[in-house]
Amino acid sequence: MRKNGFVVMWHLLKLVAPLAHIMSLTVITGVLGFLSAIFIMVLGAMGLASLLDFQMHLELRSVLMILIILAVSRGLLRYLEQMSGHYIAFKLLALLREKVFTALRKLAFVKLQDKQSGQLVSLVTNDIELLEVFYAHTIAPIMIAFLTSTLLLVVFAHISIWFTIIAFLAYLTIGFILPIITTKMAREDGRKYRDLVGEMNDYFLDSVRGMKELQLFGNEKPRLDEINQRSEKIDQAFLKIKQQEGKVRSYTEIAVSAFNIVILFAGLILFYYQQIDFAGLLVAVILLMSSYGPVIALSNLSSNLLQTLASGERVLTLLNETPDLEDVVDSTDLDNVEQITVENLSFAYEDEKILSDLNLTINKGEIVGIHGRSGSGKSTLLKLIMRFYDPQSGKITINQTALPQINTASLRDHIAYITQQTYIFNESIYENILMANRSATKEQVIEASKKASLHDFIMSLPEGYDTKVTELGNNLSDGEKQRIGIARAFLHNASIILLDEPTSNLDSLNEAIILQSLQKVKQDKLIILVSHRASTMAICDQVIEIENGRMS
Repeated sequence: MRKNGFVVMWHLLKLVAPLAHIMSLTVITGVLGFLSAIFIMVLGAMGLASLLDFQMHLELRSVLMILIILAVSRGLLRYLEQMSGHYIAFKLLALLREKVFTALRKLAFVKLQDKQSGQLVSLVTNDIELLEVFYAHTIAPIMIAFLTSTLLLVVFAHISIWFTIIAFLAYLTIGFILPIITTKMAREDGRKYRDLVGEMNDYFLDSVRGMKELQLFGNEKPRLDEINQRSEKIDQAFLKIKQQEGKVRSYTEIAVSAFNIVILFAGLILFYYQQIDFAGLLVAVILLMSSYGPVIALSNLSSNLLQTLASGERVLTLLNETPDLEDVVDSTDLDNVEQITVENLSFAYEDEKILSDLNLTINKGEIVGIHGRSGSGKSTLLKLIMRFYDPQSGKITINQTALPQINTASLRDHIAYITQQTYIFNESIYENILMANRSATKEQVIEASKKASLHDFIMSLPEGYDTKVTELGNNLSDGEKQRIGIARAFLHNASIILLDEPTSNLDSLNEAIILQSLQKVKQDKLIILVSHRASTMAICDQVIEIENGRMS
């Protein structure tokens, strides 16, 4: 559901609360800086009028002194405004990245499966970066324009109420009415552009990862054509935004010229009827003509806001998204795991029944094999034990405590879960294994690698454990990736080890070595081994056959 632009701005604005004191400095220095620039023009005109022997309220010497002070102050105040504004922006961007990563962690594992990786990459990079425009160049200018205009209206009121009315209408039209109208006209273009960029990122990332398959099956040309078509759509959407920016500038220039003419004629009429003197006429006209800076800044914001609000909306939508299952806190922590019990368990993905009335008991010191054809529910059972999902009926207990009564952090700390696809980070092999237990020593990492039949391979590499792995582990075979995942499981030293097809990418020799390692550690562990291989099932203390979601 699309949010109103003011709602998005309000939610983004609330994030500034911890930095309100610095924001106050930004606003104050901004207001004083604009006032300095405006009155440099006014006093300059007064000094010129004095040279031409017109009667002014200030002597030429005083005008020159004030001009020097204002000129120096303008530079200093501008620097302080920009420095504090960007400090806030980058502090908040760091805070947003932390919040987004926390939100992604909470949404894993279930909800992230439904999100496209390219869209997420676009969100955590481009969208968050665009919010720098909002925090550094939007919040403060709005406040500065309001306060500066208010103070100037007070000055106009001392000259003539008519000047106050004209100035108020000018500031209101240029700084408020025009931005709202133009932003509303092109709001959808901003959303469309951000969505198209996210979709393009996803499609391009997909193309790069599947380059080998594209070449093998001769699909490079259709893929390239599709990329070009998507690029053209992005260019067209961006062109619409730029055209909108041009319209905003045109409308603003027309409004500025119109109000300049109005105040000039109003001033001449008031001067003619001797309601103001020449000094009042000169100050009022020059003051309005030189004071559009803050409100024009607001008008120019409308084009940037088209993309910024769209990005802000996408970020806020992610931050407000709730996980399917909330983490359990302030409940029971696991200690020494002795038993897992599955009682009358049934589970379905929407209308697709996966598991039905499943019962089993697994004790510490056992290796239990789950065997069955693809789609029979083997992997789903492991996900239920991890509590990625809750069953529709029945329950899973650990040490007689149901999973919803166990603190999520404690549950995950006591489980090492190895999936069919091991994700490899763009770090060294050592770092990729160490992530399972950041406090582990180098010797423990080596020992875990030996158990996973990985150590000899690592030592054959030029840099050993310090060998850098390329993105997605592309310089490793599937079997080597899987062994890194198994090494992580051994290093994690969890009470429960869940292995989902851990040897599917291994040859028989390495499979035998890893299975022997599992047998060596089983006395202290509770191990569940999912596999379709009969050779893998040979080491299990008991083998459970699952067919169509039922034990057989």
